[in-house]
Amino acid sequence: GLAEHWGKSVLHCPYCHGYEVAGGPLGVLATGPMAVHQAQLIADWGDVTLFANGLFEPDAEQMLALERRNVRFEPAGVAELEKDGSDGLIVSLEDGRKAGVRALFTAPRNTMASPLAEQLGCTFTEGFLGPVITVDDRQQTTVKGVYAAGDAARSMHNIAFAVSGGAFAGVCAHQSLVFD
Repeated sequence: GLAEHWGKSVLHCPYCHGYEVAGGPLGVLATGPMAVHQAQLIADWGDVTLFANGLFEPDAEQMLALERRNVRFEPAGVAELEKDGSDGLIVSLEDGRKAGVRALFTAPRNTMASPLAEQLGCTFTEGFLGPVITVDDRQQTTVKGVYAAGDAARSMHNIAFAVSGGAFAGVCAHQSLVFD
């Protein structure tokens, strides 16, 4: 059910979507241990349940961090997501229990949409959500004359960052053509 609810009640970023869903029960669907970090942040927008989905068990320090932010930890696997009749979701757990959430946040692993950077010989760095193209402070990749920006070149995906990075990469590419 992730794909059918993506962008509506399954979301990736509290900074992009948190305000829209604030005040209701929220969930974080774990894709790995980074979900602890995500759940702590999302707690500023509502009551959060971290659905570990059977992927990991937080250590004592992580559990304490979740408790400090009043995040409920749910270790059971998630069996199904279904619309709740309004704008939220029903999270059905493998043991038969159900939980209602206004929105479910998750951090899927990203991949490049195109093989172009790899074909050009660009180097990649492992970001916290998957590979990103390695760039310097002027957005140039490890291949001279090749620039990258936006989601392809940074782990934190945000439209404003992508637009800004793209504009800056364009300026730097132009200056390189003129002065290099």
